[in-house]
Amino acid sequence: MKRILSFLMAATMALSLVACGGSDTSSSVASSQSQSASVAVSQPESESTPASQVESESTPASQPQSDETIRVAGLKGPTTMGMVKLMDEQSALETPAYQVEMFGAADEIVPLLSKGELDMAAIPANLAATLYKKTEGGVQVAAINTLGVLYVVTTGEAVESMADLKGKTIYSTGKGTTPEYVLNYLLSENGIDPTTDVTVEYKSEATEVLATLQAAGEGAVAVLPQPYVTAAQAQVEGLTVALDLTEEWNKVNQDSQLVTGVLVVRSEFAEQNPEQVEAFLKDYEASINWVNENTEQAAQLVTDAGIVAKAPLAQKALPACNLVYMAGQEMKGALEGYLQVLFDQNAASVGGAMPGADFYYGA
Repeated sequence: MKRILSFLMAATMALSLVACGGSDTSSSVASSQSQSASVAVSQPESESTPASQVESESTPASQPQSDETIRVAGLKGPTTMGMVKLMDEQSALETPAYQVEMFGAADEIVPLLSKGELDMAAIPANLAATLYKKTEGGVQVAAINTLGVLYVVTTGEAVESMADLKGKTIYSTGKGTTPEYVLNYLLSENGIDPTTDVTVEYKSEATEVLATLQAAGEGAVAVLPQPYVTAAQAQVEGLTVALDLTEEWNKVNQDSQLVTGVLVVRSEFAEQNPEQVEAFLKDYEASINWVNENTEQAAQLVTDAGIVAKAPLAQKALPACNLVYMAGQEMKGALEGYLQVLFDQNAASVGGAMPGADFYYGA
């Protein structure tokens, strides 16, 4: 325990709601850093696993724990970008305090958390609420790691406000997941009926949206997540960012924030290992702060980790990925309001019920 407390570093999403990578996993930080991955992936983190696809599991079972290693999972996307400094430092240690594995989809992480084979994980915010319900309080959210990563992009006509979307066709991913709920909420809050005043065409993945934008030509409008937005700008001539949906959320809802990813911890592990958890959270916060303050160096680590294919692309995308560290009451206030918006639109999106007070670790 003393050795663990001496390490100073930081952690993981995604979804989805945001760009994840492929389906392969790495067995360690070192192996994950040897993989290459493109920015464009089949399911953004911002499109978290629908509640109907989350297997019903019993409360996480007790597993033998090492006093020296915390097992952490992350998604290949923005929710893990803030952890790359921590990952890099741990990979250089002979006896790492944290074992970080990267996954291509949130549904690969769910059973491992439920069985107690992971201690912490960075996952989409609404999936955390669903897991809390499915495991009967078996997981808690320890921190918010990523705010909104959704942007409205266009290839022509000026879009300067949500009101300018009225009458337009919007291409997006995320039917039945948070991008749909967020877009519908923001349209409604700006006096636009999402069922009659706009036409939203949902595609299965971001690459399909990109292809549709290219085919539609000038004036096309789409909702895309970072870092895919940055990649798309390099491929579609004249593609510009018109609206940051995080900013649009803040204009209509001052009591919460648009949240993409969170770090969850198994409740049993947190109860049995409070000092380890607190040490990790300090290192996690330090890593996120370092990434935000050192984007050029962080971009190379993001590329080395296989999250984004090219460092210049990662460097450009990082500032738009809204990486944060929010814990305690600040976290609870931001997340609770966000989950309430999702619940009001579709209760199943957060597991059928709003999480209880014990969902918020340290709040």
